[in-house]
Amino acid sequence: MQEVVWDYFKQYGRDMPWRQPEASGSFDPYKIMVSEIMLQQTQVSRVIPKYHAFIERFPTTNSLAQSSLADVLKLWSGLGYNRRAKYLHQAAQQIADKPFPSTMHDLTSLPGIGTNTAAAILNYAYNQPTAFIETNIRTVYIHHYFSDHPGTISDKQLLPLVEETMDREHPREWFWALMDYGAYLKSTIGNISRNSHHYTKQSSFQGSRRQIRGQIIKLLNQAPQDMASLARHISDERLASVLADLTKEGLIIRNKNLYNTPHDI
Repeated sequence: MQEVVWDYFKQYGRDMPWRQPEASGSFDPYKIMVSEIMLQQTQVSRVIPKYHAFIERFPTTNSLAQSSLADVLKLWSGLGYNRRAKYLHQAAQQIADKPFPSTMHDLTSLPGIGTNTAAAILNYAYNQPTAFIETNIRTVYIHHYFSDHPGTISDKQLLPLVEETMDREHPREWFWALMDYGAYLKSTIGNISRNSHHYTKQSSFQGSRRQIRGQIIKLLNQAPQDMASLARHISDERLASVLADLTKEGLIIRNKNLYNTPHDI
């Protein structure tokens, strides 16, 4: 299995901006964190231009921490799942002027960073071999080890295999290779991670609450608006409840009758 993965990567490995080292040869953990949070539930092709724009505007942890959430949401527009932008902003504020976290415990203490995202940062930024699972990795291991398995597979079954087969000398490149080979398998034999106990089908975006949330943020990025103004653009009976959710989450604020994105840091 290792030979197959490495052979594929040597021939077809993808060139991505967050895989480029700094001039010193090291990898910036901040940039890795940005890319990992952007890539959650979002296709690589959509992330790349947003990543470039984001890093250009917020090149360091401190520059992101010192910006307003409104500025962050404005740049995030089009990626969806705006809570990720808020978590990223909060994480930057939490570690501003401090060394970037380099342990699982410290990384998972940051907003929006779970164990898999933390493990990815440890591998990609610090070259620390740390087993983790996401959809492409699931695809690889189900394909190679459970192709004839009649039932669903749990991550608890897969994780020991990920641990056992990991290249501990080159974990950064190994997980890049797994990701790329998994993406290839999904494009050729289908998303067999559907056989995973942890697989959840993403709901349709069109007509969803997610779409309404994105429309509201986009409109408020342009100017504060009241309910009547928003309703002229978004004719949906769920508008009021979505506004209430966004306000509760701190992604928008309400001042008397006007809604706006938060401009305080």
